[in-house]
Amino acid sequence: MSIQIEAPHGVSRAKPAIERARSSAGAQALLASARFVRRKPLGALGAVIVVALLVMAVFAERLAPYDYDETIRGARMKPPSAAHWLGTDNLSRDMWSRIVYGARVSVTVGVATVGLAVLLATAVGVSSGYFGGAYDLVVQRVVDAWLSFPYLVIVLSVMAVLGPGLLNVVLSLAVIIAAVNSRVIRGATIGVTQTTYVEAARALGCGHGRIILRHILPNVAATVIILATIGLGTAILAESALSFLGFGVPPPYPAWGAMLSGSGRTYMFRAPWMAIWPGVAISLAVFGFNMLGDALRDVLDPRLRGAR
Repeated sequence: MSIQIEAPHGVSRAKPAIERARSSAGAQALLASARFVRRKPLGALGAVIVVALLVMAVFAERLAPYDYDETIRGARMKPPSAAHWLGTDNLSRDMWSRIVYGARVSVTVGVATVGLAVLLATAVGVSSGYFGGAYDLVVQRVVDAWLSFPYLVIVLSVMAVLGPGLLNVVLSLAVIIAAVNSRVIRGATIGVTQTTYVEAARALGCGHGRIILRHILPNVAATVIILATIGLGTAILAESALSFLGFGVPPPYPAWGAMLSGSGRTYMFRAPWMAIWPGVAISLAVFGFNMLGDALRDVLDPRLRGAR
């Protein structure tokens, strides 16, 4: 004799409801993506460039046919061809492989720099804008003094003391970007602090930590995301400038700025592709992050949405 156990009536309806919710969420995501592409075509183009850059950085070993420092016999300064898509350099190395591995260097420096800079800027900006008073006055005067120096002078001074290297590049750039972004985050924090729900939380006896975590940070998150996206392009450009000057990531790692400064500048007339492709890579990376950041600013900032 077989015993059949029937599921409760509510459970039998739960699975189709969950599937419908998932399908509706996917449809809404597709509609939101299509709306973003239609309203912000340059932002969508920037997103495509950013995704391509991230794919190159993550899957460099699979996308590059050669290692970044591998010498190919009989292929010195060959022009672009089917065998070598972007040509070869003066040391018989494949340019496409070096560009792909250079994306990993640029993305690593950009993400690490912006991550550390946003963390510092959020801590300084939120605390300064929330507490105000003498603490805000002292912190902002320190920021003013730090911003009074040209950023390139500070970065070069730090790199001259610490020496070239990936970690030193990240630290020197993060301090400069954090000082600039802290001002913007402070302004957004002051606007949120003066709202009625923050005053109600204070009247209910909520502590400073709870107010900052539950009310301040969620409402300045859009500003932080926009600053981080735009700051990635700035960090990549600054890292390329440092590598061009010889203070960036040391060889043999293929930094785009170092490729422009070294053999690219020396053999510019004999093999112009050695200077063209690193410059194109830097330009596309900065363009992609800037366009995506501008589009996110228009979408996330309620004052710029243009809603009726």
